[in-house]
Amino acid sequence: MSEVLKELETEENKRGKALYSYQKGAIDKIFKCFEDAPEDYHLLYQLPTGGGKTVIFSEIVRQYLRNHNKKVVVLTHRVELCKQTARTLTGFGVVNKVVDSKANLDDQEDYSCYVAMVETLNNRLNEDKLNISDVGLVIIDEAHYNSFTKLFKFFEKSFILGVTATPLSSNVKLPMSDNYNDIIVGESIESLIENEFLAKAENFSYNVGLTSLEVGSNGDYTVKSSEDLYTNTDMLGKLTTAYEKHSKGKKTLIFNNGINTSLFVYDTFKKAGYPIAHLDNTATKKERKAILEWFNKTPDAILTSVSILTTGFDEPSVETIILNRATKSLALYYQMIGRGSRIYKDKKTFTVIDLGNNFHRFGPWGADLDWSKIFSSPNYYLNNIVDDEELESRFRYEMPAELRAAFGNSEEVYFDIKATYVDSVKNGESSKVVLERSIVQQAKICIENSEDVYDALALVKLLGEDIDIRIKDYTKCISRSTFNFVSWLKDDYRKKLNAYLRENFDTVYEEIHGRPPEE
Repeated sequence: MSEVLKELETEENKRGKALYSYQKGAIDKIFKCFEDAPEDYHLLYQLPTGGGKTVIFSEIVRQYLRNHNKKVVVLTHRVELCKQTARTLTGFGVVNKVVDSKANLDDQEDYSCYVAMVETLNNRLNEDKLNISDVGLVIIDEAHYNSFTKLFKFFEKSFILGVTATPLSSNVKLPMSDNYNDIIVGESIESLIENEFLAKAENFSYNVGLTSLEVGSNGDYTVKSSEDLYTNTDMLGKLTTAYEKHSKGKKTLIFNNGINTSLFVYDTFKKAGYPIAHLDNTATKKERKAILEWFNKTPDAILTSVSILTTGFDEPSVETIILNRATKSLALYYQMIGRGSRIYKDKKTFTVIDLGNNFHRFGPWGADLDWSKIFSSPNYYLNNIVDDEELESRFRYEMPAELRAAFGNSEEVYFDIKATYVDSVKNGESSKVVLERSIVQQAKICIENSEDVYDALALVKLLGEDIDIRIKDYTKCISRSTFNFVSWLKDDYRKKLNAYLRENFDTVYEEIHGRPPEE
């Protein structure tokens, strides 16, 4: 797209009247479907976060009311989205009434468009306080949330248009194809980036052991098990290191699974001297407003949050998204990263730091997903998502940079337990040789970086994570992983490594250096 054309379209968009070419194309497709379909047809429209879904359906409402003698209902699931939608509709010249818990409906006949949250509208309809007999079009924002389906019985003669960035139901037992007849897939993330409508993500992933996490009744990881993992010292240290390496000085949004985790993050960054605020759903409207205004005005601000900023929040100046959590929800994954994808001033890229193996689970943000197939066959997609144990079995342990520096004299510090086990089986050897060879290799890298046995024994203490991962891989190979056995094996391994160093330091040192260690 030429810069002149884009600038003209941008100026028109600011006036709330014109749209980009891909948005116009989507509207034409939707109206074509509307014209050819029965009055109770349910259509789903997919478009990535940042692509302008609200702008598109606001224009649809404007055109519909101009050409039909019926009314429109727009549904959202959050109060912030309700207010934003009402403002956007007003910008398109659509006079609308917000149906909230305090709304006076005595003047409802004066309006052709209502904007409501799902629970509020459900209550008003059950109380028979809103006349919807002449509603011809119902638009559902964030349609992947299943809370909307309870309202479908009230609109059996209305055309229903659901819009979402991720047409995968929030409840795996209630697929969207059960409630929608068809889907129109909009512009891809790749195309929106190429045409400079969205910023490009620069991804950084840190392998994290997640097998301690438990899955709750909603199909995602429980808050309790997530907080046990993400509030420990190692994970907080990994988060801080990742921030300092990839995002220091940038406006950063951190997503957590649990209020306690977010508070731990807040305390950790505050003590380190970084400008940070914490926000969760217990904050008052006044507190929330003050925090978001501070975040908007502070160039290097860090905001650590829990859930509430995944939708209904638009801060284009965000430069880094940190996923300080794991999720099994594709929709949540895309929503979180989408918060950083807005184009802003000179911002053409943004950083994504993943501390939940989410990249491995879902693929990078913007990957070429077949949304039509996911909509029609969600179980096929879900069943092919690799579980955490399988994911972690593919990881290769990498020493943190600071630790690797302590072993700077060694060309290679990695030891492949699985490959060594396979070789031992082929050679008819006992599986015990795997750990024996691992001990010899770790002893060697300690001796390569020491002048005496005491230095080497000190380096062993730094190898705790590496040792634990090797034991974990070994127990998987031999299919023995009871807690007591693993605990004993870790302890026994360390004792044997220390003993090997004491007994063989001088010999190995001389083999490496061609001379005995100095007295």
